[in-house]
Amino acid sequence: MSVRKLKPITPGQRFRVVNGFDAITTDKPEKSLLAPKKRSGGRNNQGRMTMRYIGGGHKKRYRVVDFKRDIFDVPAEVKSIEYDPNRTAFIALLQYENGEKRYIIAPNGLKVGEKLVSSRNGAPIEVGNAMPLSKIPFGTIISCVELRPEQGANMARSAGTFAQLMAKDGKYVTIKLPSGETRLVLADCMAMVGAVSNSDHQLLVSGKAGRSRWLGRRPRTRAVVMNPVDHPMGGGEGRASGGHPRSRNGIPAKGFKTRSKKKSSNKHIVERRKK
Repeated sequence: MSVRKLKPITPGQRFRVVNGFDAITTDKPEKSLLAPKKRSGGRNNQGRMTMRYIGGGHKKRYRVVDFKRDIFDVPAEVKSIEYDPNRTAFIALLQYENGEKRYIIAPNGLKVGEKLVSSRNGAPIEVGNAMPLSKIPFGTIISCVELRPEQGANMARSAGTFAQLMAKDGKYVTIKLPSGETRLVLADCMAMVGAVSNSDHQLLVSGKAGRSRWLGRRPRTRAVVMNPVDHPMGGGEGRASGGHPRSRNGIPAKGFKTRSKKKSSNKHIVERRKK
């Protein structure tokens, strides 16, 4: 994977860094796995704006991604690696031997033509294979991890992320998450071997404000330039800095913990994430 720095032939391209898309093999998605994606523009059913800074953007179609990997012990061939406008990672099209096609989050290093398998009883420790955490050896780099059995992957799914299996203890395993948090997860939960693709995503530079509009993001107003009626940090004579950093609802920012101390899953967190 690589990135390209464009020649500054326009002001918007002077600092722009784009993805090389070396891993992408086709620009035509699988029609049977596409779904319409309706956008609200941040409005509710009465047409009132309930979320600010959302609206516009290029039309997208949703790619139906298989986060459960629940076709067990049936080999699948990787048909293509594709771009997905709905996420930072690339996706891979699999065709199973029974004829079914599914998209999965593409792991780093996956190539077209490779064979993948998902199994409850364990599978070869190769990039892209999925199996329960109990069947994966210590120290393995994993991604697309389930939090609850049969729920579908919901941890370590974005571009370049990965978790690491640290220990096993009874029905739980200890994994280190991308945030730096170490937590216990049930050993029956599925995970994919390997890190997520498109690790260069963090190096990209949009170059101009208009690209944010293409992505459906409207300009964000800074709190300190608002009036006191609009935000706790607004008001003041001249260029006042705005006092203690806090949200529009008055909740302090920069270090204030908002997680409930009574949350039942607190007992599964071994070590908190890094600040």
